[in-house]
Amino acid sequence: MLTLYHAPTSVCSQKVRVGLAIIGLEYDSRVLNLQKGDQFDPDYMRLNRDAVVPTLVDGELVITESSLILEYIDREYNGAALMPAERAAKVAAQSWLLRCLAVHAAINTLSFSTAMRESILASQTPEQIEALAAKFPDPVMGAKRKDLLQNGLGSIYVGQALVHLHRALADMDAALAGGPWLGGEAPGISDIALIAYIDRLERLGMAGLWAGFPRIAPWLAAWRETPAYHTAIEAHVPAGSAEMMRAGGSKYWPEVQKRWQEISG
Repeated sequence: MLTLYHAPTSVCSQKVRVGLAIIGLEYDSRVLNLQKGDQFDPDYMRLNRDAVVPTLVDGELVITESSLILEYIDREYNGAALMPAERAAKVAAQSWLLRCLAVHAAINTLSFSTAMRESILASQTPEQIEALAAKFPDPVMGAKRKDLLQNGLGSIYVGQALVHLHRALADMDAALAGGPWLGGEAPGISDIALIAYIDRLERLGMAGLWAGFPRIAPWLAAWRETPAYHTAIEAHVPAGSAEMMRAGGSKYWPEVQKRWQEISG
């Protein structure tokens, strides 16, 4: 059986769980508490040297990047049914999988510069934050986390995040002109790869980011009606946490909106 190391509200964990649910694959669930630092446990880091989630184990094979995991389970256990067969559509889907690296970085930036920043600053001392940053195997990622927590929306990473998100939302909206899903008439691998990120933005109180992209909201609403969304995302969100995150993030929306309008022209 497949073994999945994941965290309840990790966006990358969510997107893999959605893929597993869509395909109908069972797995042995190993939940990590990221707030307690389970990802830095030496046993886990032998599987994933970057100390991130998710990690999928299939026999002797260990797969550690969420988009790669999606492509793997679709190819090996689903006959690649979620990946378009037509050449141009397949390249477009593969492009989205690659772009998820930048999209994920942007979501991470907005999360830790707004709502999640508040809760961390309220519960950890500067010394604890410094110690956490030092634990990151990638020193740049540690420096980024510290900068986001110290400077919030004043962080140098926020401008980059908004640029990448604007491009992604614009391209999603254009692609959805061809049908209700990026995959056509049913959710495909691109839709699965992106749902957790768009869902997180809404949970951060940032749905105004797609006010100028009218096809995003219906796409998100359609996802939220699917069994896969409820199984893989909604069911893992602790009671009350969504409301707290939305309330916390919404306080930052006026400043984010001002910067977004500057990017949008």
